[in-house]
Amino acid sequence: MNATGSDRRTEDTGAQILLGVAKAISAHLELSEVLRALIAQLRPMVHFDAIAVVVMDGDYARLHTVHVDVPTPWTKPPDTRIDVSKTPIGLIRETLQPYICRNLEVERRFPKDEDYLKFGVRSYIVLPLMRHGTLIGAVNYLAMQKRNYTEDDVQLLQDVSEMVSIAVSNALAFEEINSLKEKLQVENRLLQDEIVQRSIFEEIVGSSVSLQRVLSAIDRVAPIDTTVLITGETGTGKELVAHAIHKRSPRSSRALVKVNCAALPSELIASELFGHEKGAFTGALQQRIGRFEAATGGTIFLDEIGELNPDMQIALLRVLQEKEFERVGGNRTIQADVRVIAATNRDLNREVTDGRFRMDLYYRLNVFPVHVPSLRERPDDIPILVDYFVSRFASRMGKRMRQIEKSTLDAMLRYSWPGNIRELQNVIERGVILADSDVFRLEKGALRSSARVEPVAIDSGSDARAEIESVLRQTRGRISGPEGAAAKLGVPASTLESRIRALKINKHQFRSVV
Repeated sequence: MNATGSDRRTEDTGAQILLGVAKAISAHLELSEVLRALIAQLRPMVHFDAIAVVVMDGDYARLHTVHVDVPTPWTKPPDTRIDVSKTPIGLIRETLQPYICRNLEVERRFPKDEDYLKFGVRSYIVLPLMRHGTLIGAVNYLAMQKRNYTEDDVQLLQDVSEMVSIAVSNALAFEEINSLKEKLQVENRLLQDEIVQRSIFEEIVGSSVSLQRVLSAIDRVAPIDTTVLITGETGTGKELVAHAIHKRSPRSSRALVKVNCAALPSELIASELFGHEKGAFTGALQQRIGRFEAATGGTIFLDEIGELNPDMQIALLRVLQEKEFERVGGNRTIQADVRVIAATNRDLNREVTDGRFRMDLYYRLNVFPVHVPSLRERPDDIPILVDYFVSRFASRMGKRMRQIEKSTLDAMLRYSWPGNIRELQNVIERGVILADSDVFRLEKGALRSSARVEPVAIDSGSDARAEIESVLRQTRGRISGPEGAAAKLGVPASTLESRIRALKINKHQFRSVV
């Protein structure tokens, strides 16, 4: 029997639609543009008001792309990741057959149908997206009116869906390539930063008993994926300890990603740590991966961990407990295959007591504590460090230093070094620059004091309060810097700030004192 003219017209129209869809897929890289063109191509035979593509994510379906063709408050389903058992995809996964709902008002079968009905959808068809015999997702054709879909309509959509499957596969592959490329770029940049920022430290220098305890702790904890909390005053070399742990760990072939929690504005730290999706906030013009994602397979070093605000403390606790996180503005859960090393110059025990740091996070971080001693606690290492730094700086500057002046070394041994090794390094670098002979000596005034300044025992007593207020009066309220109160008291600025808060001293009142 010959086909009627109407049948031939239908076949011709279907062929034209398939050809148009093929052209649309080849003409557009963005899947959203493919869906826009798909609605336009389908309009002559069967019209839909929205098309949504979801992809499989284990036992969940994740919204990938949606295009809505009519004015409506509905721009995308309220959930972007949902259990497949609550959607037609759960049934499709078992049957690999289309699911058709011609009248949603009377055919609500899945919990997801309530969301569709709420946003004006009255009928829909869901078809599987297959690639190489595997279900990779589904395409949802949604209409705002009840529709009596025919077998020809469904067959046409099945034919179209084969091409859409290719487009989705290509889009997913393109995204994965871009993600891997971005991760590689970030990791390369971080490794370059590592080379530049490591300064001249290559090994931990010294032979004192207190330092040997640190080296022993590094050897014990490095091979194990345990979270480490490094404590110690500013400038003691906590970052160097973190680097040594990473270098001796099974993760040493991957990046050590460093984050200074004190240097990041509170409104940006979540994006910096966990990344963000395009459009997550004003200025988020493209997707960005965060430091945790960049550190996948490696180690993340969270310096100044005591500076994290309460919200970020909660977010970090979740990463440590669940080993997962989401980008800012995203719903896709990302696994965190990262070793965490944290460091602080604060007394976190006191911070917990004072309510500024979460106790549960403190215990999660403090699994293996490593305390780095101050330079005052390891005076025997000062001559070794002086010789080491003089030699290194002289070599870098093309100078030859044969001797270290005895009076200079004696002064350095008497000095309290409130800035610890970092201060020692800076003092020696400046001395080598100024040296005009082969004898290393410090210029007068190079050190803040010629006598050792013992740190004041800052407690809650009245004597300590009077001592701090007296020094604040001398420095006109200045805490840090060479002439600040912390230097005069021989303690880190952060420690002094903490004691000032505990003693309820108003440091600002001293700024007007003459």
